[in-house]
Amino acid sequence: MQAVKLNMGERRAVPASLAEAAIRNCKRRLRSEKLRDSLGTKLSGGELLARALVLRRILRRQVLALEEPRVGILLPPLVAAVVTNLALTLDNRVTVNLNYSLTSELLNSSIRQSGVTHVLTSRRVLDRLALDLDAELVILEDFRDAATWKDKVIGGLMAYALPARVIARTLGVHDVADDDVISIMFTSGTTGDPKGAVLTHGNLKFNLESVDAIIRLDAHDVLIGVLPFFHSFGYSITLWGPLVFDVRVAYHFNPLEAQSVGALTREAGGTILLATPMFLRAYERRCDPDDFSTLDVLITGAERLPPTVADAFEARFGIRPIEGYGTTETSPLISANVPASRAVGDPALSAREGSVGKPVPGVCVKLVDPESGEDVPEGGRGIL
Repeated sequence: MQAVKLNMGERRAVPASLAEAAIRNCKRRLRSEKLRDSLGTKLSGGELLARALVLRRILRRQVLALEEPRVGILLPPLVAAVVTNLALTLDNRVTVNLNYSLTSELLNSSIRQSGVTHVLTSRRVLDRLALDLDAELVILEDFRDAATWKDKVIGGLMAYALPARVIARTLGVHDVADDDVISIMFTSGTTGDPKGAVLTHGNLKFNLESVDAIIRLDAHDVLIGVLPFFHSFGYSITLWGPLVFDVRVAYHFNPLEAQSVGALTREAGGTILLATPMFLRAYERRCDPDDFSTLDVLITGAERLPPTVADAFEARFGIRPIEGYGTTETSPLISANVPASRAVGDPALSAREGSVGKPVPGVCVKLVDPESGEDVPEGGRGIL
């Protein structure tokens, strides 16, 4: 196997458990904006943490049995979905973010394979989708008046008054093992029934550390989140990235609504965008040049980035997209080019046009012959 060193910053370890890291980060922006979405919702770190703690209490009391380890989520990438995912992780539950673009048959296959009995969703989602699911649907809007004064007092005190380590110990999320499962993610079902990838806390922590080493995140960064949370990149980077690192995030539920994505990026001052070449084609046609004037990092994946798409986007917006590569099973990043603005050392050594970059820190890759399975010598062709 071969590992190649990237031109990048130091790898910063995610402290403690992911849940405790999220609690600490919410407290860093206790009274300042942490996340927003295109529906107009804006939350500070303290508000995000308090809402997640209150929702956790309601779900434990009214919906979820203590021995129910896995819970389904059917929500678009908006603030409500972040609160829901965080609430379940703070309760040591395994999240199963379901692909709402699939048919009921394929969704039910995911539900059956994961052993989910409850699916948390919203009335707005159900009104737009004609689904017949083999699980009990829990409408989150129905809990608007379910929080008692005790829920609100306890959630507020924990979020604004208690130290992060005390909250983590109180909830029992301070010593989660790296091998413990945090989420089950399903493929899209293009080759039959969706296939579930079981991701652990360690998988996610490791990948987030690699992303940080490549992009060198800082407190001035604003991530634009348009990838759904049932997508491995969306779940890992645009959901958990802002939860464990001190960056802000702005969400929109449909990445193909180019004008809405452009307006959100402009208003939020977005600096980082993850997209696909298909999305970039739509943005290049329908967005104004000022929409992406603050972008510093633009990484594409899911399909090859044609040079013509990169050229057109750079000509219109002044930023050149680069490529990365990953899979659901690898949570997800395998390799990436490093943006010149974030490179350590010579930027010319950090990216190569037409490639998906070099393996991220800690990842080794090799080529094998597709028929024999034997290693392919350096410079040969084979299966990665």
